[in-house]
Amino acid sequence: MAQEVRGVIAPGKDEPVRVETIVVPDPGPGEAVVKVQACGVCHTDLHYKQGGINDDFPFLLGHEAAGVVESVGDGVTDVAPGDFVVLNWRAVCGACRACLRGRPWYCFDTHNARQKMTLTDGTELSPALGIGAFAEKTLVAAGQCTKVDPAVSPAVAGLLGCGVMAGIGAAINTGEVGRGDSVAVIGCGGVGDAAIAGSRLAGAAKIIAVDIDDRKLETARSMGATHTVNSRQTDPVEAIRELTGGFGADVVIEAVGRPETYRQAFYARDLAGTVVLVGVPTPDMKLELPLLDVFGRGGALKSSWYGDCLPSRDFPMLVDLHLQGRLDLEAFVTETIGLDEVEKAFERMHRGDVLRSVVVL
Repeated sequence: MAQEVRGVIAPGKDEPVRVETIVVPDPGPGEAVVKVQACGVCHTDLHYKQGGINDDFPFLLGHEAAGVVESVGDGVTDVAPGDFVVLNWRAVCGACRACLRGRPWYCFDTHNARQKMTLTDGTELSPALGIGAFAEKTLVAAGQCTKVDPAVSPAVAGLLGCGVMAGIGAAINTGEVGRGDSVAVIGCGGVGDAAIAGSRLAGAAKIIAVDIDDRKLETARSMGATHTVNSRQTDPVEAIRELTGGFGADVVIEAVGRPETYRQAFYARDLAGTVVLVGVPTPDMKLELPLLDVFGRGGALKSSWYGDCLPSRDFPMLVDLHLQGRLDLEAFVTETIGLDEVEKAFERMHRGDVLRSVVVL
């Protein structure tokens, strides 16, 4: 039987979000219904609300979530009712050319639930990133459920579903930060701070945080930054070079997604160094660089998709590190809120007042 639950929808471009009754169908083949316990408020949800992703309104927002599997459809064998899971928005197919080449983190045919959740009048909802977890329950593809140790708090486990994984993965998986490396992170929001935490976890010797907000730089230090640069007051390229013996950082992670900060990252790296773009640009942005500089400086220019993570590999590992006291996921949670406080959480996020608000159900 379909169930009626509460959920947060974005009804139209730039309209305030509201709590509505959502109809969640029984899971079909390959699907699962998950009772959501916590879901982080991510900037991507704000992009959906503002029409920055597409105009397929109304959206059921929320995607950084953890909860318990309530029921599964036919053919589901990897998860079962009662399993504690983190939801991921890139369920790998196992059959595309990337998966068959042993690179499933690049899967080119990720999938979501086939059925649609709706409003009570039958209006179909578009779940954010195929998840839609600002709701008491949600319907997803079973492959979007990753089992982790249930000893972890849902409020922190869910953050691995997007922002924290994107940042940690940008450092460890994409940037391949190693012991003794120097790293610079431009942009110290949730993703940038996660990149800092990931760099510390990987054994980086020097981690330089760059931002225009001193409050964010202070938080970055608590996450593992060894040096900070306020780029309103100081040329960040010169500052990073000065802090690295005049050479530039081995790895520079750009967590803003703007042409000007990408140029800073490009010129702040050492010869043969690596630039990782994890900040998400808008469709209208253009980048211009002298091709001779691209050639002459060597190294690698990489984009990081979801931290190049493989959820089945990375989520349990990071949860274990957290439970061992080696990765402080609690530090990313600024506040816990209810479903009816999401609109205010967006406002606080826009002002830079929070690292992460987490809806707890």
